[in-house]
Amino acid sequence: MGITIVQKSDLGQTEKRTKVALVLAGGAISGGAFKVGGLMALDRFLGQRSVTNFDIYVGISAGAFLAAPLAAGVPPIELLRAVNGRSKVISPFRPSHFYWPNVEEFVGQPMQFLRDSVAFGPAVMKGVMRSAFYSRRSVLRNMRRTLMRPKEARWNEEVFEPIFAKPFSDPQFPLSLDYLPSGLFDNKRIESYIRTNLERNGLPNHFRLLRLEHGASLYIGATNLENATFDVFGPDEDHSITISQAVQASTAIPVFFRPAQLHGRRYIDGAISKTASMSVAAAKGADLIIAYNPFRPYVSRALKPGQDPKNIGDSSALTVLNQAFRTLLHTRLHLGVEKLRLDPEFKGDIILIEPSASDEDFFQMNPLNFWARHVAASHGFRSVKESIESQYPLLKRILEAHGFNADLSALQSTFDRIAAAEEEKQVYEALEADARQRNASAKPHLKVV
Repeated sequence: MGITIVQKSDLGQTEKRTKVALVLAGGAISGGAFKVGGLMALDRFLGQRSVTNFDIYVGISAGAFLAAPLAAGVPPIELLRAVNGRSKVISPFRPSHFYWPNVEEFVGQPMQFLRDSVAFGPAVMKGVMRSAFYSRRSVLRNMRRTLMRPKEARWNEEVFEPIFAKPFSDPQFPLSLDYLPSGLFDNKRIESYIRTNLERNGLPNHFRLLRLEHGASLYIGATNLENATFDVFGPDEDHSITISQAVQASTAIPVFFRPAQLHGRRYIDGAISKTASMSVAAAKGADLIIAYNPFRPYVSRALKPGQDPKNIGDSSALTVLNQAFRTLLHTRLHLGVEKLRLDPEFKGDIILIEPSASDEDFFQMNPLNFWARHVAASHGFRSVKESIESQYPLLKRILEAHGFNADLSALQSTFDRIAAAEEEKQVYEALEADARQRNASAKPHLKVV
C-alpha cells in the first residue's frame, strides 16, 4: 500500500481551523519530478484548497527544491511546466543546473598538489639539515658506539631516526587523498536557479519575509558536515542564510556534489540525517501532516500466478545499492512516523504518501538521471492516484475534518485524460488543462518574463 495513515485527532471536532503542513522528502532528479506529478494529483484531489495554501512547509534535499516555490505560492502546474521547459514564469531547469562540473576543485586541487610537491623536497631537506645540526653530538656518539659494537648495532633507532623522523613527519606528504575533489559536481547553479526565479517573480528569498508576505512558514533541513548535526533553517530557526542558500545546502548529495560552503560552514544533503522531518512540522504545531516520500524499497512479487518474483539479489551491484539506500530511507522514515504515533504531545494526524512497494518502473529509474524526469512526473501522478484510491474512505474523513473537500471524481477525470494521451505532449496538456482553471483565482502574482 502506498499510503500510511496515523489518525490521533478527534475527527468530530471541526470548529477550529487546523494548521496543515506539507513535508517533502528527498529523491534527487527523478524523485523530485515524481513528486511534482504526485503533487499535481494531490492538488487535484484536495478540492479548492491548493497545496500552495498550507501553513507549514518542510523540505529536505529535492523536497527543499520543491517546498521553497510552493511555500511562496507557485502552483504545482508551474513546477510541471518548468520540468518540460514550457513555463512562462519559471525558467527551465536545465542539465547545466544539475551537472555543473566542480571546476574549482578539479583544477585547484592538482595545482595545489604540484605546489606542495615542489615545496615538499626543500622543506624536508631543510628539516634534515636542521635535525642533523642539532642532534650531531648524540648521532656521532651513537655512530661510534655502533661501529665499535656491530653486533648490537641499531642504526635505525640511534642514527637515522633522530635525523630523518621529524623532517618527514612535519610537512604533509603530497600523495594524500586530501588532494582529491570533494565532489564531482558543484550545486551552486541550483542556488542560482532558485534565487533567480524568486527574484524575477518578486517573491521573497528570506524565511521571515516569506512568512510575513505569504503567511507560510518554510523550514529546510541540511546536514552540518563538521559536527554531524541536522540543522534546520526557517523563520523562527536559523535564518542567517537565504532560502536559495538553504536549498543549496540541503541538496548537496555527498560525492556527487561538493559540500555547500555557507558562512564558513559546510553542508551536505539533509537526507543523510533525516528522510523527512515530520518532527519539525509537529514541533511547529501542525494538526495535519501530509508527507511525501518518493523513495521506498521495492518488494518483488510474481507478475502472474505460478511466475517467480524478480530476485533483487541476482541483479547488479547498483541495483542492490539502490535497494539498500531506499530501505535505509524508508525504515528511518517509518520510525519517525511511529515516534509521532506514540508521542502523547502530538494529537494530530499524519498522511504519508509513498509509491507502491511493487512499483518496479520507478524503482528502475536512476535518481540522478536528468532525462527521466518527464516519465517520473507522469508516473508520480498515477502512483498518488492509485494510493489515494486504496485508502479513500479514511482519507476523506480525515481531510474533511481538517477543512478539505476531497474530490476523487475530479482526480479520476484528470487521470482518464492522461491515460488516453498517446504522446508525452498530450499528457502535459491534459494536466495543464485541469490546473489552468483551478489555479486561476489562487495563482500568485507571478511575472511573465
